[in-house]
Amino acid sequence: MTRQPTPSQTVGPFYGYALPFAKGEDMAPTGHPGTVTVHGRVFDGAGSPVPDAMLEFWQPAADGSRAGAPGSLRRDQVTGAVIGRTGVDFTGFGRVATDADGHYAVRTLPPGGVPYISVCVFARGLLHHLFTRVYLPDLADPATEPLLASLPPERRATLLAVAESEKVYGFDIRLQHDGVHEETVFLAFD
Repeated sequence: MTRQPTPSQTVGPFYGYALPFAKGEDMAPTGHPGTVTVHGRVFDGAGSPVPDAMLEFWQPAADGSRAGAPGSLRRDQVTGAVIGRTGVDFTGFGRVATDADGHYAVRTLPPGGVPYISVCVFARGLLHHLFTRVYLPDLADPATEPLLASLPPERRATLLAVAESEKVYGFDIRLQHDGVHEETVFLAFD
């Protein structure tokens, strides 16, 4: 008897029990002067906000190190409740859910050694999570960064964060082309 692979199931919206954690959006140490905010919305193929997506952010520290610090899932020793980060360490990892309007925000440090923050998107209707990148305009030169240089301008724009004010960047994620806006460029890793 030959067994067939089990088909994929959608990846959400089943996150409320174990995946979200306290202060998951606060990657930078509390009060760090280099903190930047990246925020935006997640949209589906109809151009509607996705209110139940979850985003994971991965990046090196400002000095380029990739070790990170433990402590993202700390628990209260008495109650066992997840209390989140220490507030003093940079972990290189963040996880945040979108709100009812599809909005998210993460506070982090500019990555060292690379001009981008890696993002993993989990959302209803997806059979597999999606990978993309947020390129910060202060760090990325589209003419010399290999991925950006390989894309036509309209596709490249989907990976570039927009500076809204000092240390605040907008970055929307579009799961499909909605007839007006380009789908975000997603990456395949083998």
